[in-house]
Amino acid sequence: MAMQRRVSLFIATSLDGYIADSNGEISFLDLVKADGEDYGYSDFFNTTDTVVLGRKTWDTLQTMGIENPYADKEVFVISRSKAGKSGKVTFTGLDPCALVEQLRCIPGKGIYIDGGAETVNTLIRKKLIGHMVISVIPVILGGGIRLFGEGNPLQNLKLINSRSFPTGLVQLEYVVE
Repeated sequence: MAMQRRVSLFIATSLDGYIADSNGEISFLDLVKADGEDYGYSDFFNTTDTVVLGRKTWDTLQTMGIENPYADKEVFVISRSKAGKSGKVTFTGLDPCALVEQLRCIPGKGIYIDGGAETVNTLIRKKLIGHMVISVIPVILGGGIRLFGEGNPLQNLKLINSRSFPTGLVQLEYVVE
C-alpha cells in the first residue's frame, strides 16, 4: 500500500481555546506580532502542497484583503454555497472527510488544514488529522469560536516539540497516536 500523505493542522488559539472571538474576529493574533517572526509557519508551509479550509475561513481572509495566501498550493475550500474552480482554488461541496481521504491517496507533500473550527472538528471526529501545531496566544477571550468542539473522540497525542517565544506565545506540536 502506498504511503498516505500527512494531514496537519497549524493554527493559533487563545489560552482558553478560541480561534476567533464571538464576532468571528481574529485581531487577538496581533498581540504576538513581531518583526521577522513567523513562529515556524514558513518552514511548515514548505512541507505542504495542498490546503483545505472552510468557506468562512476563506471569506475571513478575503475581508482582510488577502486574496489567496496559498498562491503556489492546490487549495480546496469547503462550501455549501459556492462551487467551481478559480486558478488553483477549488470550491467544493464534498464532505471534508471524503475530500481529505481522496487527497491523502494522491502523491504529494503534506496536506495543511487551515480551519475553521467546523472543518477541523469534522476531520478530528473521523481521526483524519495526524499532526497538530497549536500556537497558544497569551490572552483569554472568554468566548467565541472554540477550536475543539464537544463530541470529539478520545485521541492520544504525543508531544514532539514545544517552544516558547518572547511575545508569550507557546507553540505545541503533537502527533496523534
